[in-house]
Amino acid sequence: MAVYFDHRIEAPDVTNVPTLLAWHSTLPVLAVASSSPASGGNLDLYLQQVNKRPHQPVALRWHPVKPVLAVGWENGEVLLLTHPSGDQTILPSTHAACISLLEWSSSGSRLVTGDQVSNGTLAVWKVDARGRLQGNHLAKHEYNKPLTCGIFRPALPGDDVALLARASVSGDETALDKFNWKGAPLKMGPQEGLVFYVSTADGKVYSVDESCKTSPLLSVEGSVKKLFYLERREALAVITDALMLAQYTLGPEGGAQEFLKVKLSSKPGQNVDIVWTDSSLLLTASGEQFVRLWDLERGDNYSLTLDETLGFEKGEMINCVSFCARKVIAAGTSHGRIAMWRMVVQPGSSSRGDVKAQWKLQTPTEIDGNVTQLQWGSCQNLLAANNSNTVLILSEHVMSADCSQQVAGVQLTPRQISITQFSSGVHATLQSDMHIKGVCVTKNSVTVWNGKQVNVYELSGAVPRNTGSFSCVSHVVAVYEENLFTVEPNRVPIRTPQGTVKQILTFSKAEGNPVLLSVCQSYLVVGTDTAHIQVFDLTRRDAKAHSSAKNLTDQIANLGALRSVKCNANGSQVSILINGRPDQKVYFYDIDMDTVTYFDFFAGRPSSGVSQTEENENGQCPVSHFWDESEPRLFVCETIPVSSESSSNCYLDMVNTQTQLHISTIVDVSVVTLFCTQEHGLLLQDCYPKPSGLQALLAVAVPYYYFTPSASHDEDTPQSLPMVSRRVLRDFVGLENCEKATRDAMLNFSFYLTIGDMDEAFKSIKLIKSKAVWENMARMCVKTRRLDVARVCLGNLGNARAAKALKEAETEPEPETQVAMLAIQLGMLEDAEKLYKSCGRYDLLNNFYQASGKWQQALTVAEDKDRIHLRTTYYNYAKYLESMGDKSLALAYFEKSETHRVEVPRMLQDDPLSLEIYVNKMKDKNIYKWWAQFLESQSELDSALHFYECAQDYLSLVRVHCYMGNIQKGSEIANDTGDRAASYHLARHYEGHDNIKQAVHFYTRAQAYNNAIRLCKENSLDDQLMNLALLSNPEDMMEAACYYEEKGTHMDRAVTLYHKAGYVSKALELAFATEQFSALQLIAEDLNENSDPALLARCSDFFITHSQFEKSVEFLGAVIKGIVSGDTQRTSGEDSRLLHLNMFVFHMQAMRALLNSGDTEKIIFFANVSRQKELFIMAANYLQSLDWHKDPEILKTIISFYTKGRAPELLAGFYEACAQVEIDDYQNYEKALDALTEASKCLSKAKDSSSGKHEARLADLLHKITLVKKFVHIRRYKLSLNVADPDEGLRLCESLLEEPELDPCVRVGDVFGFMIEHHCKHGNFHEAQCKLEEFQRLQPSQNIKYYISTGSLQALQKEIGLPIEPRVSRDIFKEEDEVEEDLNVA
Repeated sequence: MAVYFDHRIEAPDVTNVPTLLAWHSTLPVLAVASSSPASGGNLDLYLQQVNKRPHQPVALRWHPVKPVLAVGWENGEVLLLTHPSGDQTILPSTHAACISLLEWSSSGSRLVTGDQVSNGTLAVWKVDARGRLQGNHLAKHEYNKPLTCGIFRPALPGDDVALLARASVSGDETALDKFNWKGAPLKMGPQEGLVFYVSTADGKVYSVDESCKTSPLLSVEGSVKKLFYLERREALAVITDALMLAQYTLGPEGGAQEFLKVKLSSKPGQNVDIVWTDSSLLLTASGEQFVRLWDLERGDNYSLTLDETLGFEKGEMINCVSFCARKVIAAGTSHGRIAMWRMVVQPGSSSRGDVKAQWKLQTPTEIDGNVTQLQWGSCQNLLAANNSNTVLILSEHVMSADCSQQVAGVQLTPRQISITQFSSGVHATLQSDMHIKGVCVTKNSVTVWNGKQVNVYELSGAVPRNTGSFSCVSHVVAVYEENLFTVEPNRVPIRTPQGTVKQILTFSKAEGNPVLLSVCQSYLVVGTDTAHIQVFDLTRRDAKAHSSAKNLTDQIANLGALRSVKCNANGSQVSILINGRPDQKVYFYDIDMDTVTYFDFFAGRPSSGVSQTEENENGQCPVSHFWDESEPRLFVCETIPVSSESSSNCYLDMVNTQTQLHISTIVDVSVVTLFCTQEHGLLLQDCYPKPSGLQALLAVAVPYYYFTPSASHDEDTPQSLPMVSRRVLRDFVGLENCEKATRDAMLNFSFYLTIGDMDEAFKSIKLIKSKAVWENMARMCVKTRRLDVARVCLGNLGNARAAKALKEAETEPEPETQVAMLAIQLGMLEDAEKLYKSCGRYDLLNNFYQASGKWQQALTVAEDKDRIHLRTTYYNYAKYLESMGDKSLALAYFEKSETHRVEVPRMLQDDPLSLEIYVNKMKDKNIYKWWAQFLESQSELDSALHFYECAQDYLSLVRVHCYMGNIQKGSEIANDTGDRAASYHLARHYEGHDNIKQAVHFYTRAQAYNNAIRLCKENSLDDQLMNLALLSNPEDMMEAACYYEEKGTHMDRAVTLYHKAGYVSKALELAFATEQFSALQLIAEDLNENSDPALLARCSDFFITHSQFEKSVEFLGAVIKGIVSGDTQRTSGEDSRLLHLNMFVFHMQAMRALLNSGDTEKIIFFANVSRQKELFIMAANYLQSLDWHKDPEILKTIISFYTKGRAPELLAGFYEACAQVEIDDYQNYEKALDALTEASKCLSKAKDSSSGKHEARLADLLHKITLVKKFVHIRRYKLSLNVADPDEGLRLCESLLEEPELDPCVRVGDVFGFMIEHHCKHGNFHEAQCKLEEFQRLQPSQNIKYYISTGSLQALQKEIGLPIEPRVSRDIFKEEDEVEEDLNVA
């Protein structure tokens, strides 16, 4: 809470009456315009007269940046006045009448002036950056009507280049991209808005653009009183003299469209003060007892009223209003008071909540006269007030307060202090003759000062008595007994109450000037402006240094200045708050250990345990701190959240004002209690939110916290508001008036609990015998939620029932539910209710309400929060009502709980008439049935039949009809309804009377097929038996199949039933035995890999026998798949070998079936799937029977299968076959050589099972390779032989022909052909003829054209006339498309 010191302006001419006030937007300069009938008008800047004229000043406007004031006079003159030089510039004569319009643009580059003359002259002036006029007016317009007001339109939002530059330097890539030419262009808005709007007395509004061209914009009824611009909506608001508010949207091309029009309320005949805020809030004061507010953004309107309980008088009217950017509304009244409302956002409230409730009325500031005008200064929290006689400047000062030794002093007004003595209960008021800026209280005195003078008062009697007063320039004073401590440069004088200096505590230049003083018990701590602290012992006659001066800059990083220092009761610890930045730490200086530690309210040191919510995820900042006056371990700190920018600003405001009492407008303030010792360090003892209605922490003295109450008025606030409020510490609830021994024991108990030493904690309180203390401690445990302590308290109280209930409550997961049970046992029902609500256990809250007899609350909770127990709650309430005799209401709640079908007949069974009425009314089948059973028990069978029929209980109907002998009627009911229970009962009845046919019929309708089959077997009803068995379950089918099999007839039915029952093996055996091939075909269709492999193999053999190989292969594949997918992991040893053997056999059978079918694709697929070498060999042997030399894929597959089958001998034989094909069909000895080489490799890899044959075969193969290689060598070097030594080639051929067993490795015809071709090419036709004849002699049956080219034969015929028989040419035998195989196997 703040108080306001008033400073009256001493005007040079006291006869002048102030008329206008104007603060500069950034400087603390106030312009005051006054008038006098004798001397004319005056203009004063604060206390300096700067201009005097015979005319009256009518308009004042400060330049938005520069200290230049524009003054409009009633004669039409406009003056520019520069402060503080006093330079004056008179604008060129443009207006001939009273100035009515003065407006600066946002940056001050343009000034608009207008007058009230009938032609309505408007002039636009240009001003340079220094605030000096540049030439004549830029434009001049006449509107033929007096001008009333004007407003500049703000510039459109654009990118702030300075902010973007700073962000780019800090690494913001988004900001950096805006400066990059590749990115989006930088949107540069104009530096200031130059478009403005001007209104005239006839209700017209004109727009003037940047080029000073004017155009009509809109028109309203009546004269325009005010113009406002809504930046968020880009709309223009117009208020007429009739207080009609209209809002217009402005189009891009200059048009205006009205979208809202309302009438503002006001007191008729009164001048209305209208204020517009940047947050789109409109305030009006019209001589009433309230201020009206309109929120144009949200469309809300409400009023703020005065309150007589805060000092306002009945009939006091509000004349004027002003709004501060710090969200404070000031209003001047007719009785010389200034009312102020401060915006306070409550915790958890949304922006759309009750805005009126967020404005809190403060204690008024009183001045003389009738306040007619108010205006806030833009800086330093200054408020100018005009009371028609003089102008007063009010400066805000935070309320001073102090509390010590059971005495508290709180400032009420600038000159008044409220004194409260808690030990005696005496309240007193101290009235001073000066503005009080500080107060310090002790047990017997009150000291106040204003920075220049100190007054000391003695507390003796109802009115404090002044015992001393002296002049002293000191902004801080501390008091210990009869000693006063003040501050001066480099020293702390110790004075008497009369101001006599008794002792001086000096500080060196390095230690700095003392700026902070604090006394606790008999110790004084001094803090200097160079961050040094020193503690002094005051117990002796003279103050002695308790510690040396400690330089904290060496211990605390980035230390600015000290904000506050406090020492504990024994002078061993000093707590420190630093200034200049939001810091989440409070520092502690241990004098004995000469160390500095800290407690971090975000991370903790050690872990603080202070809860961090999502909103306060950045932690808390300490704003005030106190030590207990007698307990040196107990420390209390007040913290605020600093997660938001607003909180940080509030923190900096408090730093600037050097006080912690400014936090009354801040929510989520926490009070944190710590224990501080050398042995255990800093320990968190308690942390709780500051109670509502309290302003700030003032002091702590066990067992109380001392707070200053909030001066904000609330409906729940009593009229006699105490100035200091006490709150009990958590561990002392109920022990406020205990003796010192008990208080010390409880304090030790709390300390040991905090450090976790339960043994010492209980030792500290074991001597306490009072049950009242233990009961209070148990109740305290409900508040503190310390269940471990509660168990001890209950034990000392001997409350076994409560201890048992608390033990049983431990099964609940939420700690609040356990504490709630403790509260119930102690009779604290309201606390239990709150605890259940806080943890959301509405089921337990429901039970609590029921047990408390609060049935309406229980029903409400069940219906809204605990719907899972809604029916149970209805049922319990109905039982309660029944016990109370209210059966009619109980009946309704039994129905809601849906238990009325049982509970209502039970409840009304003693009243048959009412029960019958209820049955007929409800028309419920269950109730009908219950009533019918009741009538049947009373032998009223006809009535029972009626109600059974209403209940649709067909079993009971048939049962009663059978009992009455109406068998036919019962049969009709069973047939018509198809009810199984009724049919079964009737079938049993027919069976009992040997009516087998009807019994089988109704058993069938009842789906009791077992009984129907039993009767059919007993009575040889074979035809019906088959149909019933097919409808029944597998067991019944099996039983019927056995019946047919044993009987030896209808074997096809037996096979079918076995099959349908799932006994496929039995069905197949019976089908094979009785040769039921049609049934076997049907059964085989249902077999799959899950069937018995033996059955599948048997079916496969069956189909092979009947030449259905594909079907056989399918069965064998199913066998193999079933074996593979079976649980082979569980088989081992002999079983595993048997399993693999079976699989091998089935694979072989399947492959044989496939080979018989000749399906090459399936053979290849099955061989690859089975991956057995025998099957690979079988498949490869089969593929060799195909035309593999024309299909390369088959050739590759053969090679692959032989390789996978590990048959190198067979693969070698295949390679030999490939080589022979290449020689015979294609004469390609190169490929043949490659194939033979691969064959030799394969054969060399083969195991030598029969060494003689294997070696002979390998030798033969190598011999073949040698021969082929020779011939290939001859052919490959044919060209070189021809050139170098042609006869050498012929000799090689001759030697080759002499080789034994040359053919078929190298065909003789190919050798002779080579030689003949060679002779023909070289013209040796005679030699060629000889070789030809020799070849025909050796191979008379061979066709020579197959080995010799046609060209060579024609050349021989031509040269020697050798006739050639017309035979088929060798080219005919060649394939047109030779297949290129890759015989090289890696």
